[in-house]
Amino acid sequence: MNSFGRLFRIQIYGESHTTQVGILIDGCPPGIPISVDDFLDDMLRRKPGKHGTTQRMEADVPVITSGVFRGFTTGAPIHIFVKNQDHHSDEYLSTENIPRPGHADYVAYIRYKGFNDLRGGGMFSGRLTAALVLAGVIAKKIIAPTKVEANVITIGGSDKEWEKIIEHAIQEGDSLGGLVECRVNQVPVGLGEPFFDSVESLIAHAIFSIPGIKGIEFGDGFRVTTMKGSEYNDIILPDGKFATNHAGGIHGGLTNGNDIIFRIAVRPPASIRKPQQTINLNTGKSVSISVGGRHDVCFALRIPPIVEALTACVIADLLLIAKSW
Repeated sequence: MNSFGRLFRIQIYGESHTTQVGILIDGCPPGIPISVDDFLDDMLRRKPGKHGTTQRMEADVPVITSGVFRGFTTGAPIHIFVKNQDHHSDEYLSTENIPRPGHADYVAYIRYKGFNDLRGGGMFSGRLTAALVLAGVIAKKIIAPTKVEANVITIGGSDKEWEKIIEHAIQEGDSLGGLVECRVNQVPVGLGEPFFDSVESLIAHAIFSIPGIKGIEFGDGFRVTTMKGSEYNDIILPDGKFATNHAGGIHGGLTNGNDIIFRIAVRPPASIRKPQQTINLNTGKSVSISVGGRHDVCFALRIPPIVEALTACVIADLLLIAKSW
């Protein structure tokens, strides 16, 4: 489905080459100051511009059509959208029967019986993450002083010389993945709704909705398989705080007051110039395809504000639920 959350609920819509992508936010408390300028920093962080990102340049100026009056949220559902204007559809229509390897083209064709919008990947496009960032700006206001910050820590398996690594991939007609770390600080103790709505469950659910995410780990993550319990357990101090944070701020599915820490694996973008084998859906025969157009070489560079947005949405939802305790 295209909605997420219980009390702070978001519903996303739009496709890569339709007139707009947007978000409907329900459950936002009244009285939160909101202006168009509030969205610009995070939208700019998501936009391309860095070496290795797409040349598609959308203005991404948010349009607020409901839920805000005289600069404050009203308590009514908030509707915000950004326009799609800088898109080239012809290059997709010319190869519409040749699904691109690594994309959702083939499975979408089967699932939607060929009626799916294939331009730019349709609803499977990373373009829709612009709408998620819009929701995240409001969620961040709700959860303050809790703060969410995400950063890229490796590209192509390296934590340095990213420009050279990216340039090499460009010259080869290939792409690169990356690792992103997110930290949430000043987190209240006890957020989370076990069993199925534990903090890890909800964050993982939200984060995996971002196109291209293939893995997530909390705290020490997969390294815990090499540790002993005496090494892993977070020791509780007399003041109720912890001496360590191996668990990444979560015990038993509930926040423990430590920073929530998790890392996510971002796959290499699927659109590459290097020739690959696929199928012609009309003939059933194998063909070679080299994907042209404007695409990210390393989408991980643009992921941090999206990760922050969805994480903030989860925390906002849990905070509103906690008020009913």
